[in-house]
Amino acid sequence: MSDDAPPTAVSHRPPARPRLGMAQGSAPWLLPALGAAGAAALVARGSLPRAAAAAPVIALAAGMAWFFRDPERGPATGRVLSAADGVVQSVDPRPDGRTRVAVFMNPLNVHVNRAPLAGLVTRVEHRPGGFRPAFDKDSERNERVIWTLETEIGEITVVQIAGAMVRRIVPYLAAGQKVEQGERIGLIRFGSRVDVYLPAGVGPAVEVGQRVRAGETRIDAD
Repeated sequence: MSDDAPPTAVSHRPPARPRLGMAQGSAPWLLPALGAAGAAALVARGSLPRAAAAAPVIALAAGMAWFFRDPERGPATGRVLSAADGVVQSVDPRPDGRTRVAVFMNPLNVHVNRAPLAGLVTRVEHRPGGFRPAFDKDSERNERVIWTLETEIGEITVVQIAGAMVRRIVPYLAAGQKVEQGERIGLIRFGSRVDVYLPAGVGPAVEVGQRVRAGETRIDAD
């Protein structure tokens, strides 16, 4: 799909999340890595040279498992919670009165994102794009999925932005579905950013450089 392709609505909902602590949508990457690690471990038995050769394969599989982990969270208290694990990259007032809280996720963070507030998913929009690093200002042109939630405090927008390594965002919900606060909404693979737009009149409670956790850290002020 070209960068100039029009936005398309995401209308599917994947099967239920596996109960293994791994993120839904991780199988295409995780299973081959684990299979290769298992085969390498079998071949390496009884041979130090083969064990040394297998070590990078096993380490890669372990890294994949760590990246795609999906820990349980909450229950948390707070009106608006962070949608992502990571570090607050920017807190920007917007011309329309909203405030954008951008959280950068490095490859060591959990990459499963969560709903900042309970409400109704009114729109899930996928926009193709480039593959700049998520911390780069030009990442505004990257692939993204834009979530619009109707909540008790008004409309909340959550934007999942893909990073440089692999441009693939996996939404877990579709328009028309209800979502609970802290519920998983999707996965971004390999380095990325998530923006939450607070409604006009709702101020931020976080600052640049602060570490936050999806579904646990409150990002709005009273």
